[in-house]
Amino acid sequence: MTRFLALLLGLLLPASPSLGAASVSPLEEFPDGVLLELKGSFLRVVVLGDSLVRVSYAKDPSFFEAPSLAVPRPLSPFTDWTLEEGPQKALLKTSRMGVEVAKATGLVRFLDAQGTPVLAEAGRTLTAAKVQGTNTFHVRQKWTSQPGESLYGLGQHQFGILDWKGHDLDLWQRNTTAVVPFLVSSRGYGLLWDNPSFTRFGDLREFTPIPPKYLSDREGRPGGLTLETAGSATITRAVTIQGDLKGKKWDEKPKTLTWTGFLTSPATGDHQFDAYSNGGLKVWLDGALVMDQWRQGWLTEHDRARIPLKAGQRVPLKVEWDTEQGSTLDFRWKTPNASQDTSLWSEVGQGVDYTFVQGPSLDQVLSGYRTLTGPAPLMPRWAFGLWQSRQRYETSKESLEVVKGFRERRIPFDAIVQDWQYWKKDAWGSHGFDQDRFPDPEGWLKALHALKAHVMISVWPKFYEGTDNYQEMMDQGFLYKKGPERGLKDWLGFPYSFYDAFHPEARKLFWRRMEERLFKKGVDAWWMDATEPDLMPSPPTREALRDLMHPTAAGPGSKVLNAYPLMNSRAVFEGQRTSSPDQRVFILTRCAWLGSQSTASAVWSGDITATWSFLAKQVPAGLNMSLSGIPYWTSDIGGYTMPWKFSRKDPKPEDEEEWRELNVRWFQFATFCPLLRSHGETRPREMWAFGGEKSPAYQAMLKFDRLRYRLFPYLYSTAWDVTNGSTFMRPMVMDFPGQRDLHGLTDQYLFGKSLLVAPVVTYQARQRKVRLPQGAVWYDFWTGEAHDPGTLEAEAPFDSLPLFVKAGSILPLGPELQTLGEKPQDPTTLRVYTGADGDFTLYEDDGETYGYEKGESTEIPIHWDDQAGELTIGERKGAFPGMLKERTFQVVLVRRGRPVGFSFEPKPDRKASYQGKALVLRPLSSPGG
Repeated sequence: MTRFLALLLGLLLPASPSLGAASVSPLEEFPDGVLLELKGSFLRVVVLGDSLVRVSYAKDPSFFEAPSLAVPRPLSPFTDWTLEEGPQKALLKTSRMGVEVAKATGLVRFLDAQGTPVLAEAGRTLTAAKVQGTNTFHVRQKWTSQPGESLYGLGQHQFGILDWKGHDLDLWQRNTTAVVPFLVSSRGYGLLWDNPSFTRFGDLREFTPIPPKYLSDREGRPGGLTLETAGSATITRAVTIQGDLKGKKWDEKPKTLTWTGFLTSPATGDHQFDAYSNGGLKVWLDGALVMDQWRQGWLTEHDRARIPLKAGQRVPLKVEWDTEQGSTLDFRWKTPNASQDTSLWSEVGQGVDYTFVQGPSLDQVLSGYRTLTGPAPLMPRWAFGLWQSRQRYETSKESLEVVKGFRERRIPFDAIVQDWQYWKKDAWGSHGFDQDRFPDPEGWLKALHALKAHVMISVWPKFYEGTDNYQEMMDQGFLYKKGPERGLKDWLGFPYSFYDAFHPEARKLFWRRMEERLFKKGVDAWWMDATEPDLMPSPPTREALRDLMHPTAAGPGSKVLNAYPLMNSRAVFEGQRTSSPDQRVFILTRCAWLGSQSTASAVWSGDITATWSFLAKQVPAGLNMSLSGIPYWTSDIGGYTMPWKFSRKDPKPEDEEEWRELNVRWFQFATFCPLLRSHGETRPREMWAFGGEKSPAYQAMLKFDRLRYRLFPYLYSTAWDVTNGSTFMRPMVMDFPGQRDLHGLTDQYLFGKSLLVAPVVTYQARQRKVRLPQGAVWYDFWTGEAHDPGTLEAEAPFDSLPLFVKAGSILPLGPELQTLGEKPQDPTTLRVYTGADGDFTLYEDDGETYGYEKGESTEIPIHWDDQAGELTIGERKGAFPGMLKERTFQVVLVRRGRPVGFSFEPKPDRKASYQGKALVLRPLSSPGG
């Protein structure tokens, strides 16, 4: 018996309460860490690796051995650490970090390898509570704020914010919001908060209505704002900014409500403003537009702004609410927080449980996260091509015609998506097809495969009463019962429930039915929709979610609130890997949690809207998801749903022009996301639906689609880096940590480690500012022109976006393709950007199986020596069945004074035949590039 288990047994004996009154006991040392007994509680510090330390705190030490849904326990033992113990503190040291524990308080401080402080705890609390009838604790951990620090991660949120420092977040899963409680710092560390209950980041105070005493109308009279109704002479006074038009007839609703006046601040500091609304909302404060969003009526959501104000300062305030689809508006604020500490609080827990991940590089931090929660498996090769979707293809004939349309027009394309309701209207969850619309599902799938298209199909964890799957799940106790007991119906009018994904046998049954009725027919990939789970009619509420999924096999709904997406994806991933061990799994899910990447899950940003403001918000949403450890992310190109001006049957010419440009700009951005996927409701989203094949919109999207396919060698090699711990979408802080002025940029990023992408997110913009980081020369991808670091007003014509390549980059491009499996990547063009030494490893495997897990893959190291003007294509390492044994490399040199822009028909400076042995090409340029 280990000393720790022996101690646990001793503490759980009847005499144990007397220990709670004792003073601080000596530190207990174990092979994996230390235990400190405090007054009535215990602190456990466990060394999980040279850069990973788990800190947990509880009243009952059995908590330390409790299983985690996200982090397998125990991890492989790690013993390469030392303990230095003094009378006041203890220091645990590894080769990469130190952990200092104060014996009197139990507070922990983290140090880097040189002993420099990185992060220090500021306090923790366990507050006794009863939630859903269960005795538990509200748990909170605080860390001392660091000057100049930026904080990232925490999943995907639609506020247009990248740096969370000074912002507050409520973390619970819902459509368009994905919760991944991994926090990453610009100081080079990460914090994994291992608690799946409702969690709050930052200030625990609720947002509240602005008190009338701080408001004055547009005439300056205190006590409220001026409220106007568009189209009438109605002018009233309003003491709050709220609207509730539910239940009123559409023709009775005012089109626009406008509040105007002044706001006087009671305190100096950052004020946060929160708007919970649907319809169109714009907010101006002190003359600046600080909120601009449009939300569909059935998905009310929040928007946020943070504004610095001074005590006594009076600033103009204007709120404009378009109620065309809106029925709800609630505008609130939060005055400055007295504490600047970083804080995480969770509603349900028996103790505090987090793991500190030391970098110092953020790639090392992400690698540490994956060590804890699992790697991101390589997606199948075809998944990196163009995905075409629509809400929805009504018949098998319709989707076949779409695929034929791609092939006839020679548009590079790899995957077609079948969205919901391919089943009979009353048979949701049956996994069956409506025979009238899909008369021969197997024949349909074979026909699509014959056209070289892969198929992803929508599968919800939802079952209609009356289906055999519903009945079997219910008979075995695998369905959530409160909805059926209350007679709840979905928006189509049918009674339903979701299965309990926390039950291991329920997960097996869920996959077994998918396998029998879909996988064996030939479905290639899984669209796991509504994985929050979407148990209640929209818009969702936290209270309803935890209530309707209570109880679960893992405990109260409140305890495991946020972990459902992981468990649901795990059902499919583990099921398919058992059923077909060598076919790569692909899952697209609407939400994620810690470890979702380990289930071959990509995440999309939910039912976002077709607006420029939402396009802009996708950039930081994707970047924060990337820094949360979830590398595969995408959004609906063009937005899922849209304002009336775009969706009407007879759009105005100017609105149609805007609609096309919005889709073009979104497609350009999506080209530089891990997945390129078009989807949305109401209007067709196929490329030719935007004015036909001769339209500028069609030609622009085709250009970027062709580019995506040419970039495949770069994409797939980057994917291999991702499987080994890196990520695709890289906020500027990742590669330029010392340049603090770049850390908050929400509108540019690196895609891989070579390409700087600056999406265009403003209508009719034909130029935009780009910040080129210090320390490198940057080349315009399109023209080949060299630019020094600094701010650049970059050209952004309709058919392009600003795209730059860092000096020292080796950018591999493949041949023209219609599908990614059409033929080998030969010839491969190596675009070498001079001005610095550079390296790139070209990775390849069969693209379809898990042979790479057994070493069936190749790597070709490529090095550019800038001073010598010499390119070395190194010896190929490894092998796999069907590999390209002989190939041609074409080298294109790009250097200052000799701009060579991208071309679909490259003119190489040198060609080389390669059979796997090292090649040295010299000289390719004058010394120094």
